[in-house]
Amino acid sequence: MPTADRHFSEDASRVLASAQFINTHSQDVFVPQDGVKRAASQILTRMQSVGYSTADWKKHTLTPSVANSQAIEWIFLVDALNFSFWSDQPRRQYSVTLDGKTYQGYWTLCAAVNRALAAGVPVTDAAYYAKASDEELAHVFRGDEGVESMPLLGERIKVLREVGRVLVDKYQGRFTNLLACCEGSAQRLVHLVVSEFACFRDEHQFHGHAVAMYKRAQILVADIWACFEGKGLGRFVDIDSITMFADYRVPQALCHFGALEYSPRLLEFLRESEKVVREVGELNAQQCPPTPGLLPPGHPWEIEIRGNSIWAVECIKRCIEESGTPVNAILLDFYLWDYSKEYSKEMQEIPIHLTRSINY
Repeated sequence: MPTADRHFSEDASRVLASAQFINTHSQDVFVPQDGVKRAASQILTRMQSVGYSTADWKKHTLTPSVANSQAIEWIFLVDALNFSFWSDQPRRQYSVTLDGKTYQGYWTLCAAVNRALAAGVPVTDAAYYAKASDEELAHVFRGDEGVESMPLLGERIKVLREVGRVLVDKYQGRFTNLLACCEGSAQRLVHLVVSEFACFRDEHQFHGHAVAMYKRAQILVADIWACFEGKGLGRFVDIDSITMFADYRVPQALCHFGALEYSPRLLEFLRESEKVVREVGELNAQQCPPTPGLLPPGHPWEIEIRGNSIWAVECIKRCIEESGTPVNAILLDFYLWDYSKEYSKEMQEIPIHLTRSINY
């Protein structure tokens, strides 16, 4: 095997290998195999009943409806900023209203970008966001009257400046040019993204071992694949090597389906944290367990939740494939995320972990 291919092959397995290592060494998060089997059966039945596929990606009002180079730049911008949408101020939660509809969570980002484009602001152009002032970008991402500011707005502006400068300096201001360098390999694209953009390096230490999650880099690949339905610029020969995208919503859905379990002490901490953070506002991120509050980025519990979520989806995928139905982790993740949003009331007794981070 040529050296370059060996390098990318090793990089390809890093997230999955990290997830397996985390699962093996976890003390408070578990992936019960009987629960995995039940979850696989339920999820497959549900996905088949609605005909879930990549075509669903473009059905949303806010996502690009045409798969072209402009869609690529839109996807890159959105996934560069695809992190930390939960609110500790539910009565003033950040929201964006567009065309008479009010959005919250991840969709606020998409709505704000589309609002700016409709107003003639070239927000998906790296030459613009690499140099735009703080005031200009704050206006682009302004919320509705009376709501809180977009979470981590300052960090988002820093991300835009970083990725914008790299694209302008090395790729003629177009992410499409970087995409062309991956030669149809999803893992080459992940590697290029985390190599070129420091803000995408979702890497941590766990039990003395370096682990990688690469949530935003992987979902960037997945969104391009889904937008193009696996064709043209969205064709990746190794797309099935991409894992799920470790965030804070999918773990909740996995717990709901029985494919993820928390220890009593972790479950108590998460439940108390939701109550504390929403009652008194965002706490100091350096405050560590067992005092309820924010779970600091890189804390072992955060790593266990995210890593075991990746491993749980991988186990579900393998169970479904053993039944003779081909599926990949991307579609499973998309389905679980959509499910968690649609059935949020049914899952409100299952707490999410509250971490402020640019990784997810």
